[in-house]
Amino acid sequence: MKQQKSDILTATPAKAKKILAIIESSYPDAHVTLDFTNPFQLLIATILAAQCTDERVNQVTKGLFKRYPTPQVLADADPVEMEEAIRSTGFYRNKARSIIGCCKKLVEEFGGLVPQTMEELITLPGVWRKTANIVLGNAFGITEGIAVDTHVTRVANRLGLAASNKPDEIEQQLCRVVPKEKWTLLTHLLVFHGRRICMARKPDCPHCPVRHLCSWPEKTI
Repeated sequence: MKQQKSDILTATPAKAKKILAIIESSYPDAHVTLDFTNPFQLLIATILAAQCTDERVNQVTKGLFKRYPTPQVLADADPVEMEEAIRSTGFYRNKARSIIGCCKKLVEEFGGLVPQTMEELITLPGVWRKTANIVLGNAFGITEGIAVDTHVTRVANRLGLAASNKPDEIEQQLCRVVPKEKWTLLTHLLVFHGRRICMARKPDCPHCPVRHLCSWPEKTI
């Protein structure tokens, strides 16, 4: 039987442990960079962060949560007004529809509270595994998986920790070689490394702390 790509281990747990140790010491400040004070705010901010920078989202949510402080208020929001409030995050019509729908379901089915399981979270409009993993890991301290965004995808593939462009496959591959207690932190570490060193177009390979462990053949000099 032909082995599926997602079934191939691209790194051993030993190599992953070495990489993790180095980048953990390199980015001791690694954390979720979306501003939030409760699970509801993180949920909405994460939906807004799709194809948008965290910095921009933080600028938008500063006023958004003052105007719409609870799921009930957001559920009753005027769609046009919501679109205008989040326009600068991009894809604002789809995001406004998802956020209002998400909040309506929170109110109607979860008593206005953000659920604390993957199964329940992904039933909310606009919420996929990445969003759910971010909320569970950072708002509740619950580890069910690894949030995979564009930075995690790029860095994990370059380092040889994953070999796929599909978020679900990358998550599975990373979970096999990284201890569960490090899953939430791993996302932050790979994101920080992707922003500061392993950029998409001009990676700063000469200053990369894990260059000697990196299997990417296109390293810059």
